[in-house]
Amino acid sequence: MNNEYAAEAVRMTVERVVADGLRRESMTGASDQQIDAWAVQQGVSAIPQAVREILRLIGVRRSRWLAGSSFGVEMVGSDSKRFALATLRQVGDTLVDSAGMLVLVDHQSYSFYVIDGADLLRPDPPVWVITEGEPAEEGWSSVTGWFDDISPNVAEDRERLEIMHELGHWIDPAWSEYIDFS
Repeated sequence: MNNEYAAEAVRMTVERVVADGLRRESMTGASDQQIDAWAVQQGVSAIPQAVREILRLIGVRRSRWLAGSSFGVEMVGSDSKRFALATLRQVGDTLVDSAGMLVLVDHQSYSFYVIDGADLLRPDPPVWVITEGEPAEEGWSSVTGWFDDISPNVAEDRERLEIMHELGHWIDPAWSEYIDFS
Protein backbone atom coordinates (compact mmCIF):
# COMPACT_ATOMS: atom_id res chain seq x y z
CA MET A 1 0.00 0.00 0.00
CA ASN A 2 1.34 3.43 -0.89
CA ASN A 3 1.17 6.60 1.20
CA GLU A 4 -1.70 8.21 -0.69
CA TYR A 5 -3.85 5.09 -0.57
CA ALA A 6 -3.35 4.82 3.20
CA ALA A 7 -4.27 8.48 3.72
CA GLU A 8 -7.32 8.18 1.44
CA ALA A 9 -8.56 5.08 3.31
CA VAL A 10 -8.39 7.03 6.59
CA ARG A 11 -10.26 9.99 5.08
CA MET A 12 -12.94 7.65 3.70
CA THR A 13 -13.54 6.20 7.17
CA VAL A 14 -13.94 9.68 8.65
CA GLU A 15 -16.28 10.74 5.82
CA ARG A 16 -18.42 7.61 6.35
CA VAL A 17 -18.80 8.38 10.07
CA VAL A 18 -19.60 12.05 9.35
CA ALA A 19 -22.20 10.96 6.78
CA ASP A 20 -23.71 8.74 9.50
CA GLY A 21 -24.18 11.83 11.68
CA LEU A 22 -21.00 12.56 13.62
CA ARG A 23 -20.50 16.30 13.69
CA ARG A 24 -17.38 17.28 11.80
CA GLU A 25 -16.78 20.17 14.19
CA SER A 26 -16.50 17.69 17.08
CA MET A 27 -13.08 16.65 15.72
CA THR A 28 -9.88 18.64 15.60
CA GLY A 29 -6.73 17.49 13.89
CA ALA A 30 -3.12 17.98 14.87
CA SER A 31 -0.60 19.91 12.81
CA ASP A 32 2.41 18.16 11.33
CA GLN A 33 4.55 20.02 13.88
CA GLN A 34 2.44 18.61 16.74
CA ILE A 35 2.64 15.13 15.23
CA ASP A 36 6.41 15.37 14.86
CA ALA A 37 6.76 16.55 18.48
CA TRP A 38 4.57 13.61 19.56
CA ALA A 39 6.92 11.25 17.74
CA VAL A 40 9.93 12.81 19.45
CA GLN A 41 8.27 12.29 22.86
CA GLN A 42 8.08 8.59 22.07
CA GLY A 43 11.61 8.47 20.67
CA VAL A 44 10.66 7.57 17.11
CA SER A 45 11.79 9.24 13.91
CA ALA A 46 9.09 8.01 11.52
CA ILE A 47 5.30 8.04 11.55
CA PRO A 48 3.41 5.74 9.18
CA GLN A 49 1.32 7.72 6.68
CA ALA A 50 -1.97 6.19 7.87
CA VAL A 51 -1.20 7.24 11.47
CA ARG A 52 -0.19 10.73 10.39
CA GLU A 53 -3.47 11.14 8.49
CA ILE A 54 -5.53 9.97 11.48
CA LEU A 55 -3.75 12.48 13.69
CA ARG A 56 -4.27 15.23 11.11
CA LEU A 57 -8.01 14.60 11.36
CA ILE A 58 -8.63 13.71 15.04
CA GLY A 59 -5.25 14.00 16.78
CA VAL A 60 -6.24 16.80 19.17
CA ARG A 61 -10.00 16.36 19.64
CA ARG A 62 -11.26 12.92 18.70
CA SER A 63 -15.01 13.19 19.26
CA ARG A 64 -16.44 9.66 19.75
CA TRP A 65 -13.31 7.77 18.67
CA LEU A 66 -11.74 5.72 21.50
CA ALA A 67 -13.92 7.08 24.29
CA GLY A 68 -12.43 6.14 27.65
CA SER A 69 -8.90 5.70 26.32
CA SER A 70 -5.97 8.05 25.91
CA PHE A 71 -5.36 8.93 22.28
CA GLY A 72 -3.79 11.79 20.38
CA VAL A 73 -0.81 14.08 20.44
CA GLU A 74 -1.71 15.61 23.81
CA MET A 75 -2.64 12.42 25.66
CA VAL A 76 -0.18 9.71 24.64
CA GLY A 77 3.51 10.33 25.12
CA SER A 78 6.64 9.09 26.84
CA ASP A 79 4.81 7.82 29.95
CA SER A 80 2.47 5.71 27.82
CA LYS A 81 5.44 4.24 26.01
CA ARG A 82 7.21 3.46 29.30
CA PHE A 83 4.09 1.73 30.62
CA ALA A 84 3.62 -0.23 27.38
CA LEU A 85 7.26 -1.38 27.47
CA ALA A 86 6.90 -2.46 31.12
CA THR A 87 3.75 -4.41 30.27
CA LEU A 88 5.47 -5.99 27.28
CA ARG A 89 8.38 -7.13 29.46
CA GLN A 90 5.90 -8.84 31.81
CA VAL A 91 4.02 -10.71 29.08
CA GLY A 92 6.96 -11.52 26.84
CA ASP A 93 8.31 -9.28 24.13
CA THR A 94 7.31 -10.61 20.71
CA LEU A 95 7.87 -7.39 18.76
CA VAL A 96 10.87 -7.07 16.47
CA ASP A 97 11.70 -3.56 17.76
CA SER A 98 9.79 -2.82 20.94
CA ALA A 99 12.18 -0.01 21.95
CA GLY A 100 11.27 1.75 18.71
CA MET A 101 7.53 1.06 18.90
CA LEU A 102 4.94 3.81 18.56
CA VAL A 103 2.08 3.82 21.07
CA LEU A 104 -1.22 4.86 19.49
CA VAL A 105 -3.61 4.23 22.39
CA ASP A 106 -3.16 3.87 26.14
CA HIS A 107 -6.20 2.36 27.82
CA GLN A 108 -5.77 3.12 31.52
CA SER A 109 -2.12 1.98 31.39
CA TYR A 110 -2.96 -1.72 31.18
CA SER A 111 -3.80 -2.14 27.49
CA PHE A 112 -2.09 -0.49 24.53
CA TYR A 113 -2.38 -0.36 20.74
CA VAL A 114 1.06 -0.02 19.22
CA ILE A 115 3.05 -0.24 16.01
CA ASP A 116 6.24 -2.28 16.06
CA GLY A 117 9.26 -0.03 15.57
CA ALA A 118 10.37 -2.33 12.74
CA ASP A 119 7.23 -1.32 10.79
CA LEU A 120 7.30 2.46 11.15
CA LEU A 121 8.46 3.07 7.58
CA ARG A 122 5.49 1.17 6.15
CA PRO A 123 2.56 3.42 5.13
CA ASP A 124 -0.09 1.17 6.70
CA PRO A 125 1.54 -1.29 9.15
CA PRO A 126 -0.09 -3.79 11.51
CA VAL A 127 -1.39 -2.66 14.90
CA TRP A 128 -0.41 -4.76 17.91
CA VAL A 129 -2.30 -5.17 21.18
CA ILE A 130 -0.36 -5.29 24.42
CA THR A 131 -2.46 -6.11 27.48
CA GLU A 132 -1.47 -7.01 31.03
CA GLY A 133 -1.47 -10.74 31.59
CA GLU A 134 -1.82 -11.68 27.93
CA PRO A 135 0.73 -12.30 25.20
CA ALA A 136 1.18 -9.39 22.81
CA GLU A 137 -0.53 -10.08 19.51
CA GLU A 138 -1.16 -8.52 16.15
CA GLY A 139 -4.70 -7.21 16.51
CA TRP A 140 -5.09 -5.76 13.02
CA SER A 141 -3.16 -6.29 9.82
CA SER A 142 -3.20 -2.55 9.08
CA VAL A 143 -3.69 0.84 10.69
CA THR A 144 -6.53 1.58 8.25
CA GLY A 145 -8.30 -1.65 9.23
CA TRP A 146 -7.87 -0.81 12.91
CA PHE A 147 -9.17 2.73 12.40
CA ASP A 148 -12.22 1.47 10.55
CA ASP A 149 -12.91 -1.11 13.27
CA ILE A 150 -12.69 1.42 16.10
CA SER A 151 -14.78 4.06 14.35
CA PRO A 152 -17.82 5.16 16.33
CA ASN A 153 -21.20 3.66 15.54
CA VAL A 154 -23.24 6.86 15.26
CA ALA A 155 -26.51 5.06 14.48
CA GLU A 156 -26.12 3.06 17.70
CA ASP A 157 -25.34 6.24 19.67
CA ARG A 158 -28.39 7.97 18.22
CA GLU A 159 -30.62 4.97 19.09
CA ARG A 160 -29.20 4.82 22.61
CA LEU A 161 -30.01 8.49 23.17
CA GLU A 162 -33.55 8.04 21.80
CA ILE A 163 -34.11 5.17 24.26
CA MET A 164 -32.80 7.33 27.09
CA HIS A 165 -35.31 10.02 26.14
CA GLU A 166 -38.14 7.46 25.97
CA LEU A 167 -37.20 6.30 29.47
CA GLY A 168 -37.46 9.86 30.76
CA HIS A 169 -33.81 10.83 31.09
CA TRP A 170 -33.84 14.59 30.99
CA ILE A 171 -30.09 15.19 30.98
CA ASP A 172 -28.29 14.18 27.79
CA PRO A 173 -24.84 12.59 28.13
CA ALA A 174 -21.90 14.81 27.21
CA TRP A 175 -21.23 12.78 24.05
CA SER A 176 -24.64 13.70 22.59
CA GLU A 177 -23.23 17.06 21.44
CA TYR A 178 -21.13 15.13 18.90
CA ILE A 179 -24.14 13.62 17.16
CA ASP A 180 -26.23 15.33 14.49
CA PHE A 181 -29.89 14.48 15.05
CA SER A 182 -31.29 16.32 12.03
